[in-house]
Amino acid sequence: MIGRLLADDAEGDAAPPTVLFTGFPGFLGSALLRRVLARGDGPVACLIQPQYRDLAAKRAREIVSAVGEADAGTEGSATDAGAPAVHLYEGDITAPDLGLGSALDDPALLAGVEEVYHLAAVYDLSVDADLAEAVNVRGTEHVLDAAERLGVERLHYVSTCYVSGRYDGVFTADDLRAGQPFNNHYEASKHRAEVAVRERMAEGLPATVYRPAIAVGDSETGATDKYDGPYNLLRLLLAQPERFAVAFSVRGAADTELNVVPRDYVVDAIAALSARPDTAGETYQLCDPSPLTVPAFVAALADAAGRRTVTVPTPKPVAKAAARLLSATAVDVEPATIDYFDHPTRYRCPNTREALAGTGVSVPRFESYADRLVAFARENPAVGADPMT
Repeated sequence: MIGRLLADDAEGDAAPPTVLFTGFPGFLGSALLRRVLARGDGPVACLIQPQYRDLAAKRAREIVSAVGEADAGTEGSATDAGAPAVHLYEGDITAPDLGLGSALDDPALLAGVEEVYHLAAVYDLSVDADLAEAVNVRGTEHVLDAAERLGVERLHYVSTCYVSGRYDGVFTADDLRAGQPFNNHYEASKHRAEVAVRERMAEGLPATVYRPAIAVGDSETGATDKYDGPYNLLRLLLAQPERFAVAFSVRGAADTELNVVPRDYVVDAIAALSARPDTAGETYQLCDPSPLTVPAFVAALADAAGRRTVTVPTPKPVAKAAARLLSATAVDVEPATIDYFDHPTRYRCPNTREALAGTGVSVPRFESYADRLVAFARENPAVGADPMT
């Protein structure tokens, strides 16, 4: 059940982990693990599913090697004190004790964990209710139980701005339970999971909640490992002629904000905020404070894709039916994404902006990196849309 990967794959003993990660080797988890190791935290234990063990081992080697190379020759670096280590533990957040059993009580294994980063979730707008409940809700409750059993100094929980559901108005970090309806089981399950986290925080668990908006690829490289959300629109545009492409426009889209942030902003923000003791007990929305409206977003993406685009006013049920038809033929367009073309919630993040002031971490304008997202998608057509569950 238990595996260990050392920085150089050499024989020898590494110190037991002081940090526990879920959600590795996922989209955000891989990038955040590198940031955590680079600042000298760890060793880190990553809870992984058996089917992802080879990928996790490969990414862990790459991350540890990159951190070691970056630190080489730096006074007081991780390499001076001994190479950073990543320990891989096969487990399952949907199981009691995370499927780890007595490892949580063993000082040579996980009993010394002081900090937990919980990123594991099923992110899929069309996920069925049972899977969403098992992974996002009960899985989070099991992580909370493990954190309390370990007596951790801090839990870092990655939620989502869309715990808002279809709240009609401005939604901030202070909002959670507002009697809102939800677009899908994903949103509803993440809401219930954050409620569980907040309840444990009220009982004394030291934790910080991070709510990303819609995360897309890296703003510098365009890299992503999953084409979902706005990538549905990009696929639709790229499947059409350059000189004439058609996109849906539902009623209300002109006034709807589409809040998109790149992966590197989300990871950099979590890394910066999680390193500070004064952020314990807080909730931070990692969103664009000045997002584009849906028409402006479509125009920016079409421009980056080199498509002259006409938006056709379409009743929402017809747009969803068209998306289902397209998905059944040549272009994979998730019908559930249509709900975000008239999403009534507007996200604001005053406390996040204040906390990140002076750190150099801020949200780039979508127009400044849209071309990199498009270039990556063109060069990597084999990347899929399936969630890592």
